[in-house]
Formats: sequence, C-alpha cells, structure tokens
Amino acid sequence: MEQTRRRALGRGLEELFNNEPIEYEQIEEKIQESTPKDAVVEVNISELRSNPYQPRKVFEEAALQELADSIKEHGVFQPVILKKSIKGYEIVAGERRVKASTMAGKTTIPAIIRDFSDTEMMEIALLENLQREDLNAIEEAQAYRKLLDELKITQDALAQRLGKSRSHITNMLGLLGLPEMVKTFVLEDKISMGHARVLSKIEDDEKVIELANKVIKENLSVRQVEDLAVDEDYKKKNIVTKQQRNNEFKYVEENLCDKYGTKVKIKKNKIEISFVNNNDLNRILEIMGIDS
Repeated sequence: MEQTRRRALGRGLEELFNNEPIEYEQIEEKIQESTPKDAVVEVNISELRSNPYQPRKVFEEAALQELADSIKEHGVFQPVILKKSIKGYEIVAGERRVKASTMAGKTTIPAIIRDFSDTEMMEIALLENLQREDLNAIEEAQAYRKLLDELKITQDALAQRLGKSRSHITNMLGLLGLPEMVKTFVLEDKISMGHARVLSKIEDDEKVIELANKVIKENLSVRQVEDLAVDEDYKKKNIVTKQQRNNEFKYVEENLCDKYGTKVKIKKNKIEISFVNNNDLNRILEIMGIDS
C-alpha cells in the first residue's frame, strides 16, 4: 500500500489530476492522506530555505502576525511540504507558516518531506499563491508567464489547468509590458490592478510613468486615470476628436486590447498590435492561431 502511495506522488501533477483543473488544497490533501502520521517529522526552521520558484516577494506583515499569534497559541496544524536539498530543505509549500512560526518564536515546524521534481515544485508554489489569491497583479502575471515558458503549454491549456478564463490570463500577461518602475508600484501595492490595466494600454512609457506617479500623489480612481490617459493621448497625437473616435474604431480597439492583452491601435486603415519581446509576440501569435 505504501509503495502504491509513493508511486502516485511520484507521477506528474497533470497525470495525478487527470488533466482536470488542479486545486492546491487537493494537492496538500492528497499528500497528507498518503503520508502516515509517523512520517510527519519536526524539522529545524534554520535548515529551511525558500522555494526558488516562490512567486510572491511581498508578505503582508499584519496577516503574518495574525498567523503567528495563532501558531503561538495553538501550534501549526498543517505540516509544511519540503524537498531535501544538498544543504537542508527547500520549502515546496507553506512559506507563510514558516515565516509566522519564526515570528512566534518556534525553532522547529512539522513537515512532510517529498522528492519533487523542479517542475512540480514550481507548479505547487504557484498554485498555492494563485488559488489562495496571495499574489498581487504583477506577481500573478509573472507566475503565468513562468508556467507558460517552463511547461511549454498554451494559454488555453494553462487556463484549463488552473480553472481560469483564457481572457483573464491574457489580460494579466499584458501587464508585463509596463515600465519596471510602474511594475514595482504594483508589487508594492501603491497602484491597483485596475490602474495597471489602464496604464498597460498606453504606448508612451514616459506618459505611463507620469500617470502612475499622479495616481499615487493624488489618489486617483481608475476612471480618472482612464479619462486622463485618453485626453493626454489625443493631445499628443493631435488626431480626431474623442467623439469621432468613439463613433468609429475605439470600441474595436478596446475589444482587441482585451483579446490580445496588449495595446492595439487602428489608424489609416491599419491595425497596429504592440508587443514587448519575442515571448510576448509568440503569445499573441498563439492567440491568433498562427504557428510561430
């Protein structure tokens, strides 16, 4: 029986879940169910290091403190999942529990040790954060990009695997074209995903940075940013009026922007689709059904 359980855990996550959307909670549940109680061990926290595939860079202090207070009073209910490394262990899942346990003054933590592949470690770490909504917009977009690049799968396959819509993944990937300074603002929660989506559709990076700073200084709403983005764009290009564009191609541009997750312009009977780099171009070609 134990050998059967170990073989099941050794299979890839895609095979384990029969190509259905993978739920992070089910992964932990399956691992725990297949682990005898006497196989849960106490590991020194000093021997642990972060999963190299951990997408989350910012941990909310208040939430960690709340978890630390609970651990101080009740202990850690759910073991973390670790992988043995050359020196100590890598945290496959449960980094918040490790950080909170440290804050609570604990020196050890209950753990389940498994020999995961690098791909499985990446998938589990990303699923934990994506499905528990622990990531901000940029971290989520980076997680999708990493999964697409590492697993060599399409956006449709990724959407099905994560239980997300393809348009959601496409729109999130579009945020990666923002200037680095603006992506940092999103990572630090200085501007919201709504603001970032509006800014991601503006071609002029200097204007994007200017508006992002304006959002922070003046606490602008998403709608205010939309209005400013449109006004400034029209002033700069000195083209047809807002009313004329609304009556002509603006709605088509917006639909195409949503479909391809990038800036799209229609002018002089031409459609211009922007891309950031080769990966972004391949992503757009994939959506178009063109083999790159």
